[in-house]
Amino acid sequence: MKLAARLAYYSVGFFIGIMILMFFLSGKKTSCDYGPDARVLKNIRIKSKSYDPSVLLFLKENQLDTSVVRNILNSGDVDFSNSNTTLDSCKIYVVEGEVDNKNLILRIENCENQATIQQINFKKD
Repeated sequence: MKLAARLAYYSVGFFIGIMILMFFLSGKKTSCDYGPDARVLKNIRIKSKSYDPSVLLFLKENQLDTSVVRNILNSGDVDFSNSNTTLDSCKIYVVEGEVDNKNLILRIENCENQATIQQINFKKD
């Protein structure tokens, strides 16, 4: 069989497979959170969150709201080198993200049932 015929058969099978997956997975809350960043951020997102008063004050002073934190948890990056993941009860994560052209750093205490946003600051370059 010639190479062009093999590629054609492969392409048709691949296309049909993608269509079947799209049919079965459409409308379902499926995600592919396999990387360490994605797993940590998803774990924090699904928990109830509380905010330290200093975080709320920072947000108010800079005319931001808590949706900034939600956006960072959706698209941010975990800085594992500055995080403390060796603790038994509640791990401390440092999450960096950009919202409205402002680079922010969050310090989050991730416990079993709740995530507490302990600190928020602008990132200094």
